[in-house]
Amino acid sequence: MSIFKLKINFEEQGKESIELPIVGGESVLDACMDHGIELQHNCGGVCGCSTCHVYVLKGMDNIQEISDKEEDFIDRAVRPRITSRLGCQCVVIDGDIEVTIPDQSEFLGH
Repeated sequence: MSIFKLKINFEEQGKESIELPIVGGESVLDACMDHGIELQHNCGGVCGCSTCHVYVLKGMDNIQEISDKEEDFIDRAVRPRITSRLGCQCVVIDGDIEVTIPDQSEFLGH
């Protein structure tokens, strides 16, 4: 079993960047949930919404390729960018990655 580094940056004010271990085959969403980091996932992490949207800063080649279904949901995300991925679909296959989590306070109460 391979263990890589997941660096997480936060858009939210006052939150420091952190580094977590992430196991090969694990998604960014699962790693966040395992470590108590808030990343919305209204659909339960099955690529059925866009609330676990993240920006991949480094390591795009180290995660599974994007699917058409995921692209459709990213188009509906808040402020999507070319580096946008869904945390539930952002599965590490080989190497370290770095992501930014958009400000989650916009989703509170949804």
